Order: sequence, then structure tokens, then C-alpha cells
Amino acid sequence: MAINGKRNTLERRTLILERIESHGQVNVSELSQDFGVSEVTIRNDLNQLEQKRAVIRARGGAIKPTRVGADFELSDKDKLNFNEKQRIGERAAHLVEDGDTIIIDSGTTTLELAKNLNQVANLTVITNALNIAIKLSENKNIKVIVPGGFLRKQSLSLVGTPAQKGFGGYYCDKLFLGVDGLDVNYGLSTPNVEEAHLNQIMIEHARQVILLADSSKFLRKSLAFICPLSAIDTLVTDDRIAREDQQQLENAGVQVLVAKVSEA
Repeated sequence: MAINGKRNTLERRTLILERIESHGQVNVSELSQDFGVSEVTIRNDLNQLEQKRAVIRARGGAIKPTRVGADFELSDKDKLNFNEKQRIGERAAHLVEDGDTIIIDSGTTTLELAKNLNQVANLTVITNALNIAIKLSENKNIKVIVPGGFLRKQSLSLVGTPAQKGFGGYYCDKLFLGVDGLDVNYGLSTPNVEEAHLNQIMIEHARQVILLADSSKFLRKSLAFICPLSAIDTLVTDDRIAREDQQQLENAGVQVLVAKVSEA
């Protein structure tokens, strides 16, 4: 619903914050139309709010900032961008070849990959995710290896020193990695320090590192740093990735594979 008349700057910015809080993101052109001001004015509003760390500027608008240490339950994360994750999982499955030995990291997007491996023969999967191991156990053609560790109930994953030592004893053809944050300048990150340490070991023991991340993960940073973009060979994401982000990734040497989600 359009907002009648122009509002003063303070009131307009307060309403912008309320909208970001309720919707998670805002669009410059929509705000311009609703508030009856120019897009230049809205961009200035968003820039000022970003300086106060109230929003994070994104392509064409802004998004709600998330606490860097926020660590959500797997059941909650599974509801977010579900269609995108499904398509990414389907697209990533085409990268798995007969006879491969792969690592599948914990996560909701990597789980979608696991659901699409029925046609691969003689496959060995090493995973720290209990839900992924259970899903793969339904396929008689897949050998599943689960290194030990301490259970993180938020992600249903095994972490800690036992898990790190376990993964240190293996080497794989491909690692399929999930993350909570992807920033083209900062790199990859996750809210849990133990997960980050384990991810680093996975990366060291993989010939090829394939990142699965929907476009909502861009411009986000979490508490624990995993690795720079230079450690990633391939990114599988959805078709809502901004062209500028894709170009930066490709310039950094990352192959970007886009899974089609939007229907014309």
C-alpha cells in the first residue's frame, strides 16, 4: 500500500527499519514509490542506516543484519529458500561421478545433494552429518563413512577433536561444502568455531572443493572464518545471484554454476 505524502527524514528512516525488521529486506524502487521520494533520497537513507549498522546494503536495496554468532536450528534453516536449495542440490549431483569418494558437509543445502545421488554407482561418502548419513543409508550402492565426534544438535553434525582426527585420515575426490556466510572479499564463514575448524580440515583433504550456497548467503559474515575464496574451485548457487557477485567470483578463479529457480 502506498504511503501518502512525503514524510520527514527521521520518520521515513524509522519506517524503513520497521519494514526491514518485518520483511528481512527492502527495495530502493519500491521504497521510492511508497514514500514519494526519489531513489537518490532512499539510497542516502540506506547508506546512513548502514553507517549506523542498522542495515546491510545489498544490490538494489538493503537486508536485515544478522548477529554474526546467530546459530539457528536445522529445522528452522530448512524452511528458508527451500526451492533454491532443492535446485542447487539437483545441479550439484551432476558433479558426482561413478566411483567417486566425496565428503558431504552438514547443512540443509548439502542434504538436498544427498537426496539426488541415487543414480551414482560405486560411490563412497564421508560425512559428519547424521541426517545425511541416514538418508544415504537407504541406497545400497553408496558406502557411508561417519567419523566420530561430539554431536551438535543444531546441525545434527559431529564436531570436535575426534571428528577432526577422523577426517584427517581420509582424502577425497570432491568436497561439497555448505556455509552460512559468503562475502567476496572476506571469504566463507559459519557461526560455530568447531564447524569452521572441521571445514578447514575437509578442505585440506579434498582434491576439489565445491561450495553449495543459495544467493541469500551473499553479503553475510558469521563469527568463525573458514577460508578465502581462493580455496574454492566451484560454487553452485541459484539464479538470483547478482551479476556483479558472479563476476567477482569468476575473476577470483571460482567456477560458478547457476541452478535455475525462477520461471519466466
